[in-house]
Amino acid sequence: MADPSSYRPKPGQIPDSPGVYRFRDEHRRVIYVGKAKSLRQRLANYFQDVASLHPRTATMVTTAASVEWTVVSTEVEALQLEYSWIKEYDPRFNVKYRDDKSYPSLAVTMNEQYPRVQVMRGPKKKGVRYFGPYGHAWAIRETVDLMLRVFPVRTCSAGVFKRSAQIGRPCLLGYIGKCSAPCVGRVTPEEHRELAEDFCDFMAGRTGTYLSRLEQRMHEAAEEMEYEKAARLRDDIGALRRAMEKNAVVLADATDADLIAVAEDELEAAVQIFHVRGGRVRGQRGWVTDKVEAVDTAGLVEHALQQLYGEEKGEAVPKEVLVPALPEDTPALSQWLAERRGAQVSLRVPQRGDKKSLMETVHRNAQQSLALHKTKRASDLTTRSRALEEIAEALELDSAPLRIECFDISHLQGDDVVASMVVFEDGLARKSEYRRFQIKSFEGQDDVRSMHEVVSRRFRRYLQEKLKTGEWSPEEGEDPLAEDDGRPKRFAYPPQLVVVDGGQPQAAAAKRALEELGVDDVAVCGLAKRLEEVWLPGEDDPVVLPRTSEGLYLLQRVRDEAHRFAIQYQRSKRGKRLKSGPLDEVPGLGESRKQALLKHFGSVKKLRQATIDQICEVPGIGRKTAETLAAALAGAVPAGPAVNTATGEIIEDETPAHAGTSFERGTGQ
Repeated sequence: MADPSSYRPKPGQIPDSPGVYRFRDEHRRVIYVGKAKSLRQRLANYFQDVASLHPRTATMVTTAASVEWTVVSTEVEALQLEYSWIKEYDPRFNVKYRDDKSYPSLAVTMNEQYPRVQVMRGPKKKGVRYFGPYGHAWAIRETVDLMLRVFPVRTCSAGVFKRSAQIGRPCLLGYIGKCSAPCVGRVTPEEHRELAEDFCDFMAGRTGTYLSRLEQRMHEAAEEMEYEKAARLRDDIGALRRAMEKNAVVLADATDADLIAVAEDELEAAVQIFHVRGGRVRGQRGWVTDKVEAVDTAGLVEHALQQLYGEEKGEAVPKEVLVPALPEDTPALSQWLAERRGAQVSLRVPQRGDKKSLMETVHRNAQQSLALHKTKRASDLTTRSRALEEIAEALELDSAPLRIECFDISHLQGDDVVASMVVFEDGLARKSEYRRFQIKSFEGQDDVRSMHEVVSRRFRRYLQEKLKTGEWSPEEGEDPLAEDDGRPKRFAYPPQLVVVDGGQPQAAAAKRALEELGVDDVAVCGLAKRLEEVWLPGEDDPVVLPRTSEGLYLLQRVRDEAHRFAIQYQRSKRGKRLKSGPLDEVPGLGESRKQALLKHFGSVKKLRQATIDQICEVPGIGRKTAETLAAALAGAVPAGPAVNTATGEIIEDETPAHAGTSFERGTGQ
């Protein structure tokens, strides 16, 4: 623990202006990011008597070893820079909301020639219109199924669309009237895009005008005695009304607003957001966070606003944001939201009427979410704590291993030898810190030697990180890494326990790698698959944990996760190797020029028959590249013809190939 007075800036050094500050620990990692109207006044608060600080603040300032700041012009700039740095550095003492699940959204791919309606999860893509998020994917599919009757927009995948275009027949939805079948030319690209835009308008809440137009067309058809057309329009109106009924009207004035509510206790907080568009609840999501910094409700709201709208622009930011408490920098936040929307945004606390009633409903959802989270976590936390204590006791460790790293080696009969490193912190997988390795020092199958190499590489990087703090002196001839910039490093955090997939030989190899590097504060064990025995380096007999032990169960989970991650990487490498073709072996030939060659000649077979002058006709291909390409293809033996085993017929393969795949049967490397 550091004494804050040891790194306190001198009086007068800190400017009295808006800015953003960063606290770093002894390893130069950024552990906290904050902003202030006056850097001098805010930072002075951190250097009071530690006993008078909030316990979480005291923990942060004693963990830190230095502080630095950046001056900005306005509070809005400070807000933007703070958000950027929290996202970039992932500081451990900043509140970070985590979704309790991945919420699906209804997406319309307006960036395609024929827009497609589909369910999407994950980060938003440019040119795609999103509606939601929804609690369940089936809710989206029910809504889409009702609306496709009126807006027969394409919903099929690219493969199905291409296949239907090739055979000249639409899929089932095209036959039953739930797709306009642009794949076979029933509608033009312009007509299909207009359908997609109408679909988006309806989902965005502009429903009244469209329903009125349909009703007018229905009455006109009835007056002209086109009763079948009138009946079809009547059914369309009914389908749209049923789709609308799934989202009850909650605000009578067709408001576009997001309502944010917070439920909290001393340790955790839950946030619930209702997305209201056109007066109807169009989406809902929730977050839970540990209160790792001293923060009140207004501060939690500010963090929620940053996470919710930090990557959004345009209509994704609503006209009105209703919150339970106004943040300290409300004018700056309002201006920031307005800049992201491109229009004025109202940020306020509802005082009366329907909006206050709806806010109470959102708050009840937040309370239920927090209670449910605590019920789940109470059991999980108790179990994980017991597992870590059992491991510490069985392996005679000084303390519970809060960070465990596990290594596994994977190969296929000695080929494509790779390794994985998975990380568990507090008994939970930390997937952002998983790492993959290729074995470089030798070829062939030798799990013990591979384990030694991988552990050595991992901890050599760790020591290089420690070099900058003076905690470790490099060996002669070794070069230190570049200056640390505070971003989370790949190998910056040492584990308390290294687990290897294997028995005594693998554990001994890992221990030897640590000893060679002078690392003596990391425990090592191996977990053998056959009898699930725990092996310690230098011990003739294994440590046998009871089959019902939570500690053994945790070690098995760690080992199995490392095995899964290694197998996944090994299969990926093998797949790429098997799918490579003759063009992949040509030096200096990138993906763009591969595609240009295949587009020009149609197949590798025709490319192989082309002259150097003909190859030079392809845009971007010079004489030297053409000569290299011709020589490479001449050296590659073409595959024999494919034969239909049923008829004996020789099949000519003139299908255009794709870069990165096996271009002709038998030519995969």
